[in-house]
Amino acid sequence: MERTVFNAAQLQILDLMSYVENEETLDEIKDMLSNYFAQKAEKEIDKLWESGKINNTIIEGWKNEHMRTPYNTKQ
Repeated sequence: MERTVFNAAQLQILDLMSYVENEETLDEIKDMLSNYFAQKAEKEIDKLWESGKINNTIIEGWKNEHMRTPYNTKQ
């Protein structure tokens, strides 16, 4: 079995999690982290929009895009 090595940030989070005493607090932390990463993603999407790398035409094209992995039917 491989040993997991945590970086400094992961160790700090683990240390802080020792103060979580109930599911309600854990749920609040999960919501807070989800909101944080959603805001970061939204800012990056806004940058792409403002730079013209994405627009309504591109987004509409994504609706019809098929990116599934083709399966090899030959055996």
